[in-house]
Amino acid sequence: MANKTPQTEYDSPWKQMLQLYFEDFMQFFFPQAHAQIDWSRGFVFLDQELQQVVRDAELGKRLIDKLVKIYRIGGEEEWLLIHVEVQSQEETDFPKRMFVYNYRIFDRYNRSVASLAVLGDDNIKWRPNQFGYELFGCTVDFQFPIIKLLDYQQRRRELEASRNPFATVVLAHLAAVQTRSNRLQRKQLKLALVRRLYEQGFEREAVINLLVFIDWMLTLPLDLELEFKTEVEQLEAQVRMQYVTSFERIARMESLLEGIEVGLKLKFGTLGLSLLPEISTLEDVEQLRAVLKGLETASNLDELRSLYQPTTDTPPEN
Repeated sequence: MANKTPQTEYDSPWKQMLQLYFEDFMQFFFPQAHAQIDWSRGFVFLDQELQQVVRDAELGKRLIDKLVKIYRIGGEEEWLLIHVEVQSQEETDFPKRMFVYNYRIFDRYNRSVASLAVLGDDNIKWRPNQFGYELFGCTVDFQFPIIKLLDYQQRRRELEASRNPFATVVLAHLAAVQTRSNRLQRKQLKLALVRRLYEQGFEREAVINLLVFIDWMLTLPLDLELEFKTEVEQLEAQVRMQYVTSFERIARMESLLEGIEVGLKLKFGTLGLSLLPEISTLEDVEQLRAVLKGLETASNLDELRSLYQPTTDTPPEN
């Protein structure tokens, strides 16, 4: 585990989840907007365009800002400006920043922009959703919808029952806020979140992504981290999981697969890479090690395949 400051770092895991599960993000936090988007036409993250607009703006620390091109049902192309503010304290200039980003994007690209915000601070009273002023009869009134993560403390039963990945994200965030000064309780809540993933039967890829998020959000001192790892391994044995979940095993498997991919390409060329999809489904580290070692002596793909499929009716390679 990499060392982290006592104040949990929220930036990267939120950013990753937003990239991986944007449609789920919209469905979970902004269902009315989600229902008006034509998801069949896809969406595009416009990070470069956003950077061009705000790179010269001294608007305080930005954690996660996403500009996304979507299509509304009916065909109109629109842009969404997503602000995910996951920080421990409120920011005085936040409403102004939302307004400045919105009008700068509109001015630069002449696109309608919806600015949406998710607030992860721990001040239940801080709910900035408007920026404006009035002078000599001229009025500016910019309003934007916000999601306050602390509000979900009263909706835990709903979160527990939801299979949307952002239910797990919110549960992990709330646990991080709740256990900021109690690491033993943090370990217990972290284990409960992992158990919930297993019991709900998420797909293997989602489990891995959510485990990484939980692990990053709920950092533990080394002694409790070791206890947590042991308890997770015991939990895995109890439920007899069909997919790899231990963080160390995930890292080892990814490393072995990278080595196998290189070896297949060097020894058998493009034909060798055709074997990679089925090798990637192997969930036994020892089998992967055997395949990697077998690349040294295997003379054809069937010989290599026999290392993890002892019986095969596939005719030998010519």
